[in-house]
Amino acid sequence: QVRLVESGGGLVQPGGSLRLSCAAPGRTFSPYAVGWFRQAPGKEREFVAAITWSGRNTAYADSVKGRFTISGDNAKNTVSLQMNSLNTEDTAVYYCAAARSGWLSNAKSPTMYDYWGQGTQVTVSS
Repeated sequence: QVRLVESGGGLVQPGGSLRLSCAAPGRTFSPYAVGWFRQAPGKEREFVAAITWSGRNTAYADSVKGRFTISGDNAKNTVSLQMNSLNTEDTAVYYCAAARSGWLSNAKSPTMYDYWGQGTQVTVSS
């Protein structure tokens, strides 16, 4: 079992930035891909971004393209999500997830992922 731990959430004003990190502490970690999802109150969990562990391929939800950047550091077993130009609609609990195998074309589906973190709250508010 792989334990994923998210960090970096918090309260930020509209237009601000946050950087989330996802780590798998205490073990060697080489999944096929790592993704970020988010869930706002009363809404379904939605895909945000994903990256293959090789780092060669990424995918983004249309709503975050140009504002969010996903990146990986294989040596540190971490994946980060840099979030810029945040707005109130980005408020949600953000989860990272890891897939042992799959296809990037399926990255938007939560069913591709085998392991999930507990989530970190991001609140965008003035």
